[in-house]
Amino acid sequence: MENKYLIINADDFGMCRSANLATFDLFEKGGISSSTIMMPCGWAKEACMWAHEHPNYAVGVHLTFTSEWSKYRWGPVSRHNVDSLCDEEGYFYHENDGFEDNCDIDEVETEIRAQVALAKTLGLNPSHLDNHMGSLYGMNGNYEVMPKTFEICGELGYAFRMFKKLRDEDIPSEFPKNLSVDLLRMFIDGYSKCAAENNVTLIDHLLFPEWTDELKADYNKYREYMLDRLSGIPEGEISETFIHPSLESDELKGITSLWRCRVWEHKLFADTATRQHLESHGVKYISYRDVVNMSSK
Repeated sequence: MENKYLIINADDFGMCRSANLATFDLFEKGGISSSTIMMPCGWAKEACMWAHEHPNYAVGVHLTFTSEWSKYRWGPVSRHNVDSLCDEEGYFYHENDGFEDNCDIDEVETEIRAQVALAKTLGLNPSHLDNHMGSLYGMNGNYEVMPKTFEICGELGYAFRMFKKLRDEDIPSEFPKNLSVDLLRMFIDGYSKCAAENNVTLIDHLLFPEWTDELKADYNKYREYMLDRLSGIPEGEISETFIHPSLESDELKGITSLWRCRVWEHKLFADTATRQHLESHGVKYISYRDVVNMSSK
């Protein structure tokens, strides 16, 4: 049996202190293989400093162009000429459609570069780039943002979280009803070609998180579902899933009503039995550093 290569990425590193503490813990326990930092957020500096002090862990930049919570908000890292990225309150738009409908592509480039530059200034040597809430995927009709992102990634020498293949079983339940699967596959094929033209390394498959009402109600059902899903990734190919781990705290509860999902994600991947189970099914944890090395052979 060939290895089933898996990246488990902790998204939203730096979003809040509870997320940082959970991510530190998961790296140290071997529960994750990768993480990405939200540079516009208040706890990004601590995350970058920790990553600098622990260079053996693969940590990248979670390019952020949306600010989804109602009470806890953030805006651009760049302080000049990014007005199109901000809502009437001066923060990023809550949702992807607001960003895509209003963004100026030159200002998107300015902000991508500013977020990467700030991370490096704070001591991070990014392993790769990815994107908060998928705002750069252009799924709401803005077809400039993803090619521009690949262009910048190619210039700076970073891999990016975009997938080259789509299995039927990996289509998220929240997939937009007005977008056909065939059209999505055309997007993926086009993006893969664009990435290749810019020498940007991609993964094969992306497993989006699923949080049905049934899974939200029972940790054991969530655990069973995740173990089964991750055990079944394709052999000989690279898959990634992303989680948003946090420790339970008043801070987290004040940010999101879905705080329990994030706490359970930390609980599942902090459990050594999770990795043991996956490895017994041929799953090998890797990071984007490994992906880049594998693609160069």
